[in-house]
Amino acid sequence: MKQVLEKLTSYSVYLNGSDFLGTADVQLPSLEYLTETVKGAGIAGEVDSPTIGHFGSMTATLNWRAVDPAAVKLAAPVSHALDFRGSMQVYDAGAGGYKSVGVKVSVRAIPKKYDIGKFDIGATTDSSNEFEVTYVKIVIDNKTVVEVDKFNYICIIDGTDYLAAVRENLGM
Repeated sequence: MKQVLEKLTSYSVYLNGSDFLGTADVQLPSLEYLTETVKGAGIAGEVDSPTIGHFGSMTATLNWRAVDPAAVKLAAPVSHALDFRGSMQVYDAGAGGYKSVGVKVSVRAIPKKYDIGKFDIGATTDSSNEFEVTYVKIVIDNKTVVEVDKFNYICIIDGTDYLAAVRENLGM
């Protein structure tokens, strides 16, 4: 049964799991492993070796159409729990029809920048919040597919916790 994930139908932004913040556009964080170049005897050249479970800075940006009170609230210098809850349109080739599948991206984010935007008659202000992300979790159709928690040494990708042995070795 082939399923084609077509597009995000819609989504909303929530603070602390229940406070509706609206429908700001969001640039979600990228997962980029920390790497170290390995070279020497037994290696024909160089390899940028990833440090498993360790990621560079992860940022997220919320873009607003106006100077929104929610954006001001998110400028407070505390960690914010944000949920981006969406519905994806999926074509089910076996059934010959469409269905909606839930997708949720949760982050814990610390503000780095609040850009109030610009005033221009008849135009959006293009206000934005930029955050440093310390935790991200992606759930698709009620299944956790990614969970990265930098402070608690958790790196779950597709059901495997790649830092479980590290936590054990560290006595955590």
